[in-house]
Amino acid sequence: MNDAIEPRDQAADPVVREPVGDPGIPEHLYRPQDVDEAQAKRTERQISAMFLIAAGLFVAFCVIYVTVDAEQTFLGWSAQNFGFGFTLGTAMLLIGVGIIQWAKKLMADHEIVEMRHPARSSDEDRAEVMADINAGLEESGIARRPMIRNSLLTALGALGLPALFLMRDLGPLPFGQRTTVWKKGMRVVNDVSGRPLKPSDLQVGQLVNAEPAIFFEDDEDGEHLFHGAELLAAKAKAAVIVVRMRPEAVRAAPGRENWGIDGILCYSKICTHVGCPISLWEQQTHHLLCPCHQSTFDLADNGKVIFGPAYRPLPQLPLALDSEGYLIAVSDFTEIVAPSYPELARDQKKLDRSS
Repeated sequence: MNDAIEPRDQAADPVVREPVGDPGIPEHLYRPQDVDEAQAKRTERQISAMFLIAAGLFVAFCVIYVTVDAEQTFLGWSAQNFGFGFTLGTAMLLIGVGIIQWAKKLMADHEIVEMRHPARSSDEDRAEVMADINAGLEESGIARRPMIRNSLLTALGALGLPALFLMRDLGPLPFGQRTTVWKKGMRVVNDVSGRPLKPSDLQVGQLVNAEPAIFFEDDEDGEHLFHGAELLAAKAKAAVIVVRMRPEAVRAAPGRENWGIDGILCYSKICTHVGCPISLWEQQTHHLLCPCHQSTFDLADNGKVIFGPAYRPLPQLPLALDSEGYLIAVSDFTEIVAPSYPELARDQKKLDRSS
């Protein structure tokens, strides 16, 4: 049984006493690497090989990202996702195993006894902490084993490569959608039925979610056909709302007097704050509300922001009628369709100058 430590006056008895003479620690057993330098070198090479293979797998991750198509399959799975998981997971596993082997087989292996001391810090304590840190660095062998150190740094450095490539999937750079698929003569169609819209299809106070008729384009005159995900992306960027109000309520800005048809106006469906789809319509006030952060736009006054965090008015699409009486676009949007990133003001000025 251990003897209890009796309270004492440190000022009167400053001598530090051991609470237990023999704590019963078993005799230390040396590892093969401690007594055989050749075995230590073999272990060092094995650990370094793990780190270097991990670095190669990180590079392979990037190669797969660039060369393997997302539609390819492997044993019924996505070949790209399988490659990502195998390379990244195996590389991280090898780094972890290598570090564990380094700690268990090559770092210093001896018992350390630390006596309890007062909670307050002193200059001596801080000096001891720094000494312990330096001793730990020395015992890790990081200075004496440059092969392990350099291979580990290589593997950890290569770990940043997949991160750089994966950042590409976060989306396009925040400089705005300078152009959409809208062009002169393209019909405005209902986004559910795909039916082209005529003025007679809209009542005063009504809002219709619409999109460009790109699905109905043919390639007889060299037009590009959209399919699959490309079609959905093009429609999403060009999504619009069509509203009808009394013509006398519309306060068109100079140069926009002919952008509507008998009180029918068309605006982008993408909120200029952070890009939420927007279609909450107050027909009595002609206000359009964003459901995300309550930005409010006055569609009777050129999409002007009257409330909320949005910075810019909603981009307006100029309208006309074709020979069959259907609503068509006169051109693409003259404003950038995007959330209001800081860079957008600069890009909008460039677009205004070019037009």
